[in-house]
Amino acid sequence: MNKQSYPNRFRQDLIQGKTLIGCWSALANPISTEVLGLAGFDWLVLDGEHAPNDITTFIPQLMALKGSVSAPVVRPPSNEPVIIKRLLDIGFYNFLIPFVESEEEAVRAVASTRYPPAGIRGVSVGHRSNHYGSLPDYFATINDNITVMVQIESQEGVDNLDAIAAVDGVDGIFVGPGDLSAALGYLGEPNHPEVQKVIQHIFARAKAHGKPCGILAPAEADARRYLEWGAQFVAVGSDLGVFRSATKALCDKFKA
Repeated sequence: MNKQSYPNRFRQDLIQGKTLIGCWSALANPISTEVLGLAGFDWLVLDGEHAPNDITTFIPQLMALKGSVSAPVVRPPSNEPVIIKRLLDIGFYNFLIPFVESEEEAVRAVASTRYPPAGIRGVSVGHRSNHYGSLPDYFATINDNITVMVQIESQEGVDNLDAIAAVDGVDGIFVGPGDLSAALGYLGEPNHPEVQKVIQHIFARAKAHGKPCGILAPAEADARRYLEWGAQFVAVGSDLGVFRSATKALCDKFKA
């Protein structure tokens, strides 16, 4: 178990409104994830939606982050209770749920992470998250140590944002700029003025509900603008992007 996870300091920092700088981890490799964890980011997204990750690749990466100050955040491939249950059991405490479009979907996301009667999480008496049954207070305390952040990535999600943000157990609102810009008719143009206007609107409505907001912003100018707009948890790059740009620059240096 990552020392940051139980009790969940990341969740406490998020709720308290601290600025948390993160990074995306998409290479699905424990060594690259371990190196990323040594950089000092507040949080890292281990991506299961657009990266080639599954249960068998996530576990070694969680092991690689033991001792890191970076809180692991998992993005499941979908808002599906069985998938979320398995990710909980292997040791994730922080969830970034993709493509949430309604209050009902937000309620389901939260319920999937809670044991009854607060939710619908299935019970296993021994798994990696509870140290294979050796944490005596696990069932009594774990519900309060799970972070649920939901992604707003569609016009329907924007239209239902107030209802989504009001759901008890939703700890943060996250903007998916790529899918959002596509949904608004500006595929590949997240900096289009109309998209930026909607992003500002999402930040403002999240703040009105007392919920922190976040976004992925690999370009420094974008990240700093979103922080000025009030974003509290911002992913400022990815392992894939850093590796690609650094290797290309190194090659060009000698072949130009």
